[in-house]
Amino acid sequence: MKILIVGLGSIARKHIIALRTLKIEAVIYALRSNLNAETEEGVINIYNLDDLEVPIDFAIISNPSNLHYLYIEFLAKKKIPLFIEKPPVHSLKNIDSLVSLIDEKSLFTYVACNLRFHPCLILLKEKLAIEYHRVNELNIYCGSYLPEWRPGKDFRTNYSSNATMGGGVHLDLFHELDYTTWLFGFPEKSSSVLREVSSLDISAVDYAHYVLEYEGFTASITLNYYRRMPKRELEIVFNDDTWTVDLIKNEIKNDSGEYLFSAPDYNNKDTYTSQLDYFINCLTRNERPMNSFKESVKNLKLCLNA
Repeated sequence: MKILIVGLGSIARKHIIALRTLKIEAVIYALRSNLNAETEEGVINIYNLDDLEVPIDFAIISNPSNLHYLYIEFLAKKKIPLFIEKPPVHSLKNIDSLVSLIDEKSLFTYVACNLRFHPCLILLKEKLAIEYHRVNELNIYCGSYLPEWRPGKDFRTNYSSNATMGGGVHLDLFHELDYTTWLFGFPEKSSSVLREVSSLDISAVDYAHYVLEYEGFTASITLNYYRRMPKRELEIVFNDDTWTVDLIKNEIKNDSGEYLFSAPDYNNKDTYTSQLDYFINCLTRNERPMNSFKESVKNLKLCLNA
């Protein structure tokens, strides 16, 4: 298998680790923008896509999101299957033409939202599918401290802090909107507040709040870059109970404090392995994966409140 990676940053390296964990026999090519870029063991650097003369089985798009459109368009024209790191793109400019191109080429696409492979969310989806629970309210919160995301690097120079590079907490934490619609479907109405006003003093959105209105309940989603003690939870208020899902501790509790699920030793890095395994199996069997580019754009419209 021959795999192209566009953008060899921290996320790309997680995907490379996942490929090695799966023991996939692959030749990995990485498109680099800097001729002096460091080499990665087992990865062949290239500096121009036109120099790539071998057939590619699929490409991983993992560069800053403001560059996604350019490379998705280029690779779609070559009919190369795409594994696209979330968000699919950073804006809706010319999005319809890109969706049309992908449809025209019948392109195999998947937008990588690895939390769909988190055991808590998998169990929750299964329970909601087979058990009737009247939902009255859904509260989701994800906050952590951006300066600690990438130790040893000035956070203000990273794409997350820069709106022009496709940064912003609403795009970085795209997962929360994605798994909400994966679990509960798309809302009838939505509204949002997106601000960059915290003490981090960055140009990108550092606080986002969404209100999603469903037929029988309302969902509230709050995201931020400045919470010192990380928290990633969803609370589902049913008519007869409340479940709290902690995606850091990997546990689900009810109102009585009883554990409905607990996997304290689970490593979130395993979601990347499960995700790539799923994608490659879909590719091998010629089965269309969930969360295509077109589907993920629906979440992007919610994200950008369009």
